[in-house]
Amino acid sequence: MSKSPNRRKFLKSAVLAASVGAGRAQTSVDQPPAPDDPTKIPGSPARAYGERSRFEKTVRAPSSQGTSSGAPLQDLNGIITPSSLHFERHHSGVPDIDPRRHRLMIHGMVDRPLVLTVDELKRFPSVSRIYVMECSGNGFRNKGAKTAQEAHGLVSCSEWTGVPLALLLREAGVQPGASWIVAEGSDAAKMTRSVPLAKAMNDVLLAYGQNGEAIRPEQGYPLRLFVPGWEGNISIKWLRRIKVVDQPYMTREETSKYTDLMPDGKARQFTFEMDPKSLITYPSGGQKLGTPGFYEIAGLAWSGRGAIRKVEVSVDGGRSWRDAELQSPVLPIAFTRFRFGWKWDGSETVLQSRCTDEHGDTQPVLADLVKARGDHWSYHFNPIQSWKISADGSVQNALV
Repeated sequence: MSKSPNRRKFLKSAVLAASVGAGRAQTSVDQPPAPDDPTKIPGSPARAYGERSRFEKTVRAPSSQGTSSGAPLQDLNGIITPSSLHFERHHSGVPDIDPRRHRLMIHGMVDRPLVLTVDELKRFPSVSRIYVMECSGNGFRNKGAKTAQEAHGLVSCSEWTGVPLALLLREAGVQPGASWIVAEGSDAAKMTRSVPLAKAMNDVLLAYGQNGEAIRPEQGYPLRLFVPGWEGNISIKWLRRIKVVDQPYMTREETSKYTDLMPDGKARQFTFEMDPKSLITYPSGGQKLGTPGFYEIAGLAWSGRGAIRKVEVSVDGGRSWRDAELQSPVLPIAFTRFRFGWKWDGSETVLQSRCTDEHGDTQPVLADLVKARGDHWSYHFNPIQSWKISADGSVQNALV
């Protein structure tokens, strides 16, 4: 039987596409090497939007379900997470929103309901603040995780720019008796969370900027709620509505989800603040030390309740502790980088860190956390992380 013209055309296109794809793959694999002396030849021209060097390969680690991706904490410098590497978490994909058509409505128990475009919102006085954001479920999949990114990557720190929510609420005129707000997103999941009015009038932002440019779609473009220090899920992305009310609305995300089942069968609810946490990022899981000698242990510490006041490091599995150096700046509700000089003698050992925030709250050991909350919960997981250094210099996750 002869092939139809349409089938011949289809097969020809498929062969062409395959050859083009193969050509692209060959090009990406066989990139020309960097010149031995870059001063001898002209470099590349200026670009409309900057790109990192082709030799840098650090990326986020997507989950198997495709609903989240972890920041590569072990590869970062300083305290700011690049926008392109900031962790993401969503429940029904990332919506594609035209900022010219987007609207924010503020209504409910207010004297003057507001409907604002993004451009109108940007006319209000703005502020920029450096804040950490952490998914409330960060770390609970630690068992079996090989790297810091896999174990604790659902946390990042950025400079956020936007309008204080308190300013808009005063503009709308909050009525007596109001005590909560309900925020709703524009994603297909219609993510909705209740926030106490006292917090909304304190430090909550309506953020449209991140690290000097517009927030990324994965972070809520063109507008998100940002609730400093509280679990990430409450910072509603793609924000479209704020309703001022007199009670929490008991949405799906604060009843069947984001509650903490306790050993006695009861559940903790509205556990907003993220607990103090620290993490050694070098050396950490998946890395390898060279010969014995001096190394600088480095890591990150943060707390949803305020500034970090102390980080201690143990190089003998928790038998003894010494203070690490806190690197400036030390900001409230932000990453604080710590460093500790260590001379490795080549023997097997376990490295740990623990932090204390300005309120005196300190990271617990895993056994104490399990005793208080049971071993089946999924949120607010902040025990001391252990990394085992083997005699050959390899580093493995030792949290048990």
